[in-house]
Amino acid sequence: MNDNEGGGANTPPRILHLHSTFAAGGKEVRCAQLINAFGRKVRHDIVSAVPESMEAQKLISPKLPVTYPSDFPSLQGRPLPPRLMRIAKAMKPYDLILTYNWGSMDAVMAHTLFGKAMGLPPLIHHEDGFNEDERETLKRKRNWFRRVALGTSTALVVPSEQLEEIALDVWEQPMARVKRIANGIDTLAFAKKPKPGALPGITKQSGEKWVGTLAGLREVKNLPRLVRTFAALPQDWRLVIVGEGPEREAILQEAERMKISDRVHLPGFAANPARYVGFFDIFALSSDTEQFPISVVEAMAAGIPVASTDVGDVADMVSEANGSFIVSKSDETGLANALKKLGDDANLRKTVGEANRVKALAEYDEKVMIDTYRRLYSSAMGKVIPR
Repeated sequence: MNDNEGGGANTPPRILHLHSTFAAGGKEVRCAQLINAFGRKVRHDIVSAVPESMEAQKLISPKLPVTYPSDFPSLQGRPLPPRLMRIAKAMKPYDLILTYNWGSMDAVMAHTLFGKAMGLPPLIHHEDGFNEDERETLKRKRNWFRRVALGTSTALVVPSEQLEEIALDVWEQPMARVKRIANGIDTLAFAKKPKPGALPGITKQSGEKWVGTLAGLREVKNLPRLVRTFAALPQDWRLVIVGEGPEREAILQEAERMKISDRVHLPGFAANPARYVGFFDIFALSSDTEQFPISVVEAMAAGIPVASTDVGDVADMVSEANGSFIVSKSDETGLANALKKLGDDANLRKTVGEANRVKALAEYDEKVMIDTYRRLYSSAMGKVIPR
């Protein structure tokens, strides 16, 4: 890692990204999206608290000046002063520090404790949701830690109304610090018809219909629930779960238990979902917790109806026509019925999907999101990220 401090006004901005994980989830997809949009005139270093989890690296253009320091102090461990001081020293050479989710919160605390004395660059923290251990109730100690750690951050960015309320009411952050920026995508790219073979490992056969989802195969996504609710659909339907993660075997076991192994497909991680999301006839989400899942926006932009648990902002994200297919996460029968109703009626799928597409085009295009982040980051570090 370079030992030079952040450069002058005429040198390219140097941004450090400290992630809880760099798997290909929503926040990682957005991070890669922004890096690609900012182009070659910004330098980025990316560190993951889970070094072996770096799948989202594939989403970043190899032509860009992005590096992955292996000598950065671990983001995991007890938050004792000597360790936090090492993290603080490692943050000094940059123009801007971007931290993401609970797994990076020790770095946020290090910035608050040592930032002024060390002259550290500004820090912006991003919260996109919670892991399995906080899917039902937020941990009191973590709430307290966040309140203190965020004390010198320039901004706290959240994508959803639910997280905005938590930031203001539970973490007691001042209103001026909390910035809600909705996730956006290249909506026009998702409107294109997918080409045969665009999803590696599986080909959609003539006459088949697909329920699809994009997800890291983690416990919080509750994909065995999706397997169970899908099981009642007719034989010409397939369940396609695109992603990688530790729950793969549990998903396959549930498919075997439900006697539908031949209709459940896990092709693994696949980059550039705009190339293949259009294969899905229904998009399904079975998570126990989400905030503003970008995969739902992608499905909407592709003109696909969504059947989902009522988590985060999903019920408000989808079109009014889609609203009745968002059900309580405790209502497994309701999710199965939503899939069945959509599965039985091609005209309904088309009508709901078109309403979703119209809303995605109007509200979730990436241009607004990218411009908002560009202004926020530029203002924080006093260097303009060029267009």
